[in-house]
Amino acid sequence: MIFTDTHTHLYSDAFDEDRKEMMQRAFEAGVKRLFLPAIDSEFTNAMLQMEKDYPEQVFLMAGLHPTHVKENYKVELGLIEVQLKTRKFVAIGEIGMDLYWDKTLINEQKEAFKTQVQLAKKYKLPIVIHCREAFDEVFEVMESEKGADLFGVFHCFTGTLEQAKLAISYNMKLGIGGVVTFKNGKIDQFLNQIEIKHIVLETDAPYLAPTPFRGKRNESSYLLNVAKKIADIYEIPLSEIARITTENSKVVFGV
Repeated sequence: MIFTDTHTHLYSDAFDEDRKEMMQRAFEAGVKRLFLPAIDSEFTNAMLQMEKDYPEQVFLMAGLHPTHVKENYKVELGLIEVQLKTRKFVAIGEIGMDLYWDKTLINEQKEAFKTQVQLAKKYKLPIVIHCREAFDEVFEVMESEKGADLFGVFHCFTGTLEQAKLAISYNMKLGIGGVVTFKNGKIDQFLNQIEIKHIVLETDAPYLAPTPFRGKRNESSYLLNVAKKIADIYEIPLSEIARITTENSKVVFGV
C-alpha cells in the first residue's frame, strides 16, 4: 500500500531534532508521496533541502500562506512568480484566507488569494486552499475565478455538507486530516455522503495530530490513523483507501 500525504510541513523546525527518523517512520507506514505547501519566502531554502534529500518522495508547492500576508505581500507575490518562471512546482499553495487570527488585512488577504489563483491558472497548476472562518470570502473569490482551469484541494476541510458540495463544484478535492478522527470534528457524520473520488488524505504535520495523538506533534506516519478512520466511514478496505486517495492525488497534482 502506498499512501499520499497531500499536505505536510516537513521542513518545520518542529522536526529539526529527528527529521530523518520521522521520515523513516512515514516510509515504514507506507506514506511515500509527500506534498509540501509553502508559507512564505523565509521557508524556501528549507523546502528545497527537503526535495534534495528526498527527490523521489517529496513534491513542492509555491505560495503565500494567508496568515503571512503582511504589508510586503506584493513583494512576496513577486518572488513566487520568479520561482514559477525558474523551476517546476506541483501546485500553488497553501493560499486562501484566515480570519481566525487577524482580520485587519482582510482586503490584502483577498487580493493575495485572487492573485495566486490567477497565477495557478497562468501556469496551469492546481491550488491548495487554506480557509479558516472565511468560507464566504473564499467562495466569493472562487466564484469570480471559476472555470475548467480552476482546480485543486480544499485543505483541512472542516465545513458543512453544503460547503463540501460547493467546494467540489469548483473542481476541488477535499483534504481530510486529523479532524475526521476528533469526537467533535463533525465531518465524519456526513463524509460518507461525499463520493470518495473527491477525497485526498493529509496530515498538516506538525499540526492537527489525529486521535490518539491529539494535542501532540503530528507527523506524516500518522496519516495511517486518518486512513483507518476513512476506511471505517466508507466501509471499504484500508488498501482501497490507499489506492483510491493516491489516485485522486495524481489527478490533482499530475505526479
